[in-house]
Amino acid sequence: MFTPRLEGVLALIGFGLCIPAANWLIGNAGTLCVPNGPCLVPVAPGLMAPSGVLMIGLALVLRDLVQRRLGVGWAAGAVLAGAALSGFVAPPALVVASAAAFLLSEFADLIVFTPLQKRGLVLAVAASGAVGLVVDSVVFLWLAFGSLDYLAGQVVGKAWMVALALPLVAALRRRDERRGLEPA
Repeated sequence: MFTPRLEGVLALIGFGLCIPAANWLIGNAGTLCVPNGPCLVPVAPGLMAPSGVLMIGLALVLRDLVQRRLGVGWAAGAVLAGAALSGFVAPPALVVASAAAFLLSEFADLIVFTPLQKRGLVLAVAASGAVGLVVDSVVFLWLAFGSLDYLAGQVVGKAWMVALALPLVAALRRRDERRGLEPA
């Protein structure tokens, strides 16, 4: 059985791995790679997004779980470390875009999640994920490519990952309630 602390550490490791994975995917994997642009994946019929989109959607949820299990200090530290790591692993053309988008979106996620988590974990994750994914998408696309051409795909792709994680989040909340655990 995983303790809440171990779950937090695992979420922290997963969160940290999402950043380099997203940055690698965007330049190396997709069903279509645009010359001097991103590699793309389909996220809905007729809708494409840069391939790192799924990892960033997952990162938004994992950051919330880090905060829930380890506390807001760990979550804020993870955001700063993730932004720095993003700057080291992204291709030079994407360094500023990736680090800035990550930093701004994860702090937006943190600001929304923190007051909502006591009212309902699933609500907090869904709302903070929605805010974070929009901020991340707009900042990243504008800084990386000077356009918002893939905005709809970015939002949909990240929303898929947040939505797919919500049943797990709900199960964790129910288990926490049975154990009498409060958020960190």
